[in-house]
Amino acid sequence: MTSPAAALSRGPVAAAIRFADADFLAIARRVHADFGLNLPINKKDMVYSRLIRRLRDLGLHDFESYLLLLEGPGSAEEHLQLRSALTTNVTHFFRESHHFRMLRETVLPPLITLARSGGRVRIWSAGCSAGQEPYSLALTILDICPDAPRLDIRILATDVDPMVIAKARAGIYPLEEIKAIPQSMRSQLTDRPTASGDTFAIDQNARALIRFAELNLMEEWPMRGQIDIIFCRNVAIYFDMPTQATLWNRFGKLIPNGGFLFIGHSERLSGPATACLVPVGINTYCRTPETPGNPARRLREEL
Repeated sequence: MTSPAAALSRGPVAAAIRFADADFLAIARRVHADFGLNLPINKKDMVYSRLIRRLRDLGLHDFESYLLLLEGPGSAEEHLQLRSALTTNVTHFFRESHHFRMLRETVLPPLITLARSGGRVRIWSAGCSAGQEPYSLALTILDICPDAPRLDIRILATDVDPMVIAKARAGIYPLEEIKAIPQSMRSQLTDRPTASGDTFAIDQNARALIRFAELNLMEEWPMRGQIDIIFCRNVAIYFDMPTQATLWNRFGKLIPNGGFLFIGHSERLSGPATACLVPVGINTYCRTPETPGNPARRLREEL
């Protein structure tokens, strides 16, 4: 086996670096334990393509050396690099627009009434990537409740990747992405294009509603109060089924009766959470007792 000293050596790296099944499986086990990512063997080529540049940047000659580096002292930064390399961050503003229609028409109005009477409203964008989802939530809230920054309405936006959290916190996007934002919101709630002319920045009113934070969904969560709305879309598809079921169940325990969970179009609720979260729309679930006349039952009957 290569020694730790050799693992940290620098120098020219051969063009072709062998990636054995054993190397792939070791990385797969590590990221599954670290943040729940499920990597079946058919993802081997993808993992290789994402990590090979990192090995070359480090001057490492093989994956065995890279694994030793991950196990060595002072490896925390490299674990973050590995996490960033293997997580998929594909999103855009107002993705799966039917969720935002339901949010505007059904979910938000009673919560805004609650907030205007002095109540507390909390929304969580879990797996927020570069920030388009939480900013879409904030823009939707502001469009129907311009006084939201003065109310106790807050959005928690988290992601396991600190690099995309930094991008989200900056709130600056390529100008072409503004096309996905509805015209009324675009003119009222986004700043003018930035000095470069090819980007735009999110308005301060929208920023004021959001707190961004790094969070690993596999670890302990810092929130203690209940969350009225949870968006966790196109995140669980990267976990295995037992991990998904555990995640849904943890969400269910955070959501109060009448609260909502929105998940991605390729995802399905499973496990114990199905006993308390009932479907009320396309990949949308409400937690409420199954009694005649309750909101979840009424919404489901209207579908």
